[in-house]
Amino acid sequence: MSAVNDTNLNSAVFFLTGIPGQEDVYLWISIPFCFMYVISIAGNSVILFIIKTDQSLHEPMYIFLSMLAITDLGLSIVTIPTILGIYLFKSREISFDACFAQLFFIHSLAKFESSILLLMAFDRFIAICNPLRYAAILTPPRIAKMGLAFMLRGVVVIFPLPFLLKRFRYCRDNVLSHSYCVHQEVMRMACSDITVNYIYGLCTTLLTVGLDSLLIFLSYAMILKTVLSIASHTECLRALNTCVSHLCAVLVFYTPDIGLAVTHRFGNSSSHLLQTVLGYVYLLVPPLINPIVYSVKSKHLRERIIRAFVK
Repeated sequence: MSAVNDTNLNSAVFFLTGIPGQEDVYLWISIPFCFMYVISIAGNSVILFIIKTDQSLHEPMYIFLSMLAITDLGLSIVTIPTILGIYLFKSREISFDACFAQLFFIHSLAKFESSILLLMAFDRFIAICNPLRYAAILTPPRIAKMGLAFMLRGVVVIFPLPFLLKRFRYCRDNVLSHSYCVHQEVMRMACSDITVNYIYGLCTTLLTVGLDSLLIFLSYAMILKTVLSIASHTECLRALNTCVSHLCAVLVFYTPDIGLAVTHRFGNSSSHLLQTVLGYVYLLVPPLINPIVYSVKSKHLRERIIRAFVK
């Protein structure tokens, strides 16, 4: 009997969802997703190439930016092909194993992106509040160790999720409300007690994204305190201007993340369309916006990109 159940489990699938009620225009809806995919891949790849090949950009701020670009590339590659499969080929089925693998990479990369935003806030904090020790504190070996530590944190906290989900029996319609797999959605499809998954998911969110966002807020509180103590109004604005790009990245990432978490926790009264839109914004907009914002706001990086293409 156990063997039969295992066979049914391995052959079962989840059904992904596009935008309900818009099936007739799925081909047209796929066009902006295609553009987002191409721009995200191209934009982040260009930033990585420029930073790697230009020695003058081998500074802490740009090293953190390259980490962010790698993470955004990963999120785009993991999510958008599945979304395009729904809108272009109406391919809604995804096997259990593929779904568990996708949610592992999505959540791991999202946790890592949150960590990188924290590291970038730390970079701005040191640059503004303690500029004389900036080079001594943010050395390349230390940056590498911090990046590796946060990457391992993201992998370690998410690693148990696929195994916690795989132990469940799934006997419902298995129709997910997103175009990709996330833990909050998949665990609701289980016909078992999901208390452990619920508590573990909440704890990992609080200890990673929650803690990171709190530390980013404290960093900017200290930055604002230091900037306001500067006598010169021009220098005050110049210091704040160096934080604009990072603040945009923080808002673009955390705003839909918080909104999506709230709708998942209290989803009974929320609009399904709102969940769908927030889900797309959460994973697709940061990889699209981050390279554009940093290319526009960073004069040094912008000049290098223009020079590379002019050549």
